[in-house]
Amino acid sequence: MLIKSLPVYLILLVLGSCKKTDYLDINAANRPSLTARISFVNARPVNTDLYFWTFTTKVTAAPVALNTASGYLDAQYGSVQINVTQSSGTSYIVSREFGNSATFSASGGPNGPIATYYHTVFAARTADGLKDSLVLFYDDLTPPPAGKAKIRFIHFANGLAPVDLVSTSGGDNTVFAGVAYGWAGNEVLSSPTVNVWSLGPFVTINAGKPGFTLRSTTTKATIALTDDQISNLTLQDGKIYTIFLNSIPGTTGQFGAYVLTQPAL
Repeated sequence: MLIKSLPVYLILLVLGSCKKTDYLDINAANRPSLTARISFVNARPVNTDLYFWTFTTKVTAAPVALNTASGYLDAQYGSVQINVTQSSGTSYIVSREFGNSATFSASGGPNGPIATYYHTVFAARTADGLKDSLVLFYDDLTPPPAGKAKIRFIHFANGLAPVDLVSTSGGDNTVFAGVAYGWAGNEVLSSPTVNVWSLGPFVTINAGKPGFTLRSTTTKATIALTDDQISNLTLQDGKIYTIFLNSIPGTTGQFGAYVLTQPAL
């Protein structure tokens, strides 16, 4: 046979080349993750629990209550349709495909979930308050420096004009200014340097009690909150938070501010 005439080192090379490589081994333990991680938030101003789905796969094993979030869950990445059902129903109340746009845009939505990245998806109402919608944010979970916390601020209080989030500890300090409905503070939808952290960015702030208050961007008047989780909030060293506004279900002109601590990795 031909193989008998080959030198020993070539025989070993041929035999060694027949070994199955890790990227072909479906059971390889060291394969990179092929999932995105998504935390789902129920910011729909209706007192109903929600389930979240990617295509026909239910991602949230337990329903997500109003103004709360799931942990980071493994989900599909790329071009993904995310669907929502009420806990007592089987019909989708809202569906949206992410990843169907090559660029960041208000109409096409951001690019879809990215494998190995962390994201937050909010179920909320459209600006007219008549339809349900889904909004995806990319989450920069890089820890803040010692003595600091990181926060993000999102406005989903339907009917409330643009607002400023102000820290009153040690004097007035506007942390986020001019945040309109459906937007996050400092949000960028398109720019020459847009990157995955540009939608709904976090800012670094001193840990402790910032004494947050909401003010109208135009009049600077303080906005009363029917449900207030921010004025006495204590930011812990090294933690990352999302603050979001929502309307109080069944009311007109009453709003709440809610705090989510980004789930631990």
